[in-house]
Amino acid sequence: MVKHRFILLLSVLLTIIAAATYAAKDEATIEGEWSLEDLDVADTSGKGLDGTVVGDPEIVDGAVGSALLFDGIDDGVNLPNDVGINTIAQPDFYSDRTIACYFNCTDVDIADHKQVLYEEGGTARGFNLYVFDGEVYIGAWNKEEYGWEGAWPSVSVESGVWYHVALVLRDTTNEIESDKLEMWVNGERVAAEDGGALFGHGAGIGIGKVNGDTVFHNDELISGTDVHYFGGSIDEVIVYNSAFDEADLAEYAKVVVSVEPQDKFTTTWAAIKAQRTLQ
Repeated sequence: MVKHRFILLLSVLLTIIAAATYAAKDEATIEGEWSLEDLDVADTSGKGLDGTVVGDPEIVDGAVGSALLFDGIDDGVNLPNDVGINTIAQPDFYSDRTIACYFNCTDVDIADHKQVLYEEGGTARGFNLYVFDGEVYIGAWNKEEYGWEGAWPSVSVESGVWYHVALVLRDTTNEIESDKLEMWVNGERVAAEDGGALFGHGAGIGIGKVNGDTVFHNDELISGTDVHYFGGSIDEVIVYNSAFDEADLAEYAKVVVSVEPQDKFTTTWAAIKAQRTLQ
């Protein structure tokens, strides 16, 4: 009987711990949602953060409805600064964040520049998602307040294939802790890196290009705007100040087309994980 009660108590505790670790999507925390259905780049979250088109992107079929096709040369979207995304007063930092989108890159193997899907912040603090030399990356850093130099996990992707990628910052504080920055691709958590909270960061926000300053995985500091353009389609960009869980992200992954590329992705990531385990 005592053993049974112990097992039951342990099960309850593990359930509580799991729930705390994988806190779910909270609709009250939505900060921006850009479906990219047309050139108006309207924010459908209710926050009023409508984007401004740069260049001449095309409207094409997307992962969900329509999407914007960027030429990789001078197309992109500038988003306005907002207290809920990058200029915050109280509390001092963002402890949870989900940034996600669908993308279909025309040529993933381009290696002479990064192809930015989304970026916010600057060289001291920020987030970004981008494609470079056959891989999709997510990045986060907060160099000022507590010395987080940043993390940029990545995974291999293919040209001409739709993917859903998400950056999740989960339950962080103003110190570096294990497994706080998560990368999700097509509904699977493919990486978890050390990280911490992100303090207020007033530099610009961009889709399809850099709008201000940013930092890439090779310690490249970018000062300036209208650089590192993305070539391909981007759809359904979202920003939440809550950490999505597996079920939340699985809903987005359902609409990613083509079974064969998904199987290739799973096989590729399994090989990468096995290689990391052996190192």
